[in-house]
Amino acid sequence: MLKFIDNPYLHEEILTFITICIFFILRIASSEIVRKFAKINESLEHRTNLVIKYINILIGLLAIISIVIIWGVKREQIFLFISSLFAVIGVASFAQWSILSNISAGIILFFSYPFKIGDKIKILDKDFPLEGEIEDIKAFYIVLKNNDDERITYPNNLLMQKGILLIKHTFEDREFTD
Repeated sequence: MLKFIDNPYLHEEILTFITICIFFILRIASSEIVRKFAKINESLEHRTNLVIKYINILIGLLAIISIVIIWGVKREQIFLFISSLFAVIGVASFAQWSILSNISAGIILFFSYPFKIGDKIKILDKDFPLEGEIEDIKAFYIVLKNNDDERITYPNNLLMQKGILLIKHTFEDREFTD
């Protein structure tokens, strides 16, 4: 028993355990909140799981940063590491900004939920107007089927920038997979 009390890292181990417990509690709570929101808005399961995955990644990163702080890495070193990481990510993603904007737009579309699969919409773009039925809504794009049975993928970030006219609102209980 005395060896357990003399452990010089007991404080860090206890805080790490608490952090991990909080991590799992936050994951479960956030998943339940998103699932309840999705159920209220009749969202599809695969869209719900995608948003939950993004939230879990964010919570995981926060838990890792907390554990690193608990184990005594100096704040200056953490800030240097994080700023260096953001610089590398910023340079690498500068060319990939559309990917990040599409993911962000996909999450916004999930929570604002302006249209559903099966709805017929018209994208009000003066250069290239599109009209079609929404077949699927993914993280990066939506899939439209036009009157000629052509499938068109349209980026989520452009959906946020263009006006959308909801022509026909329908709900059909279908299952979709990623």
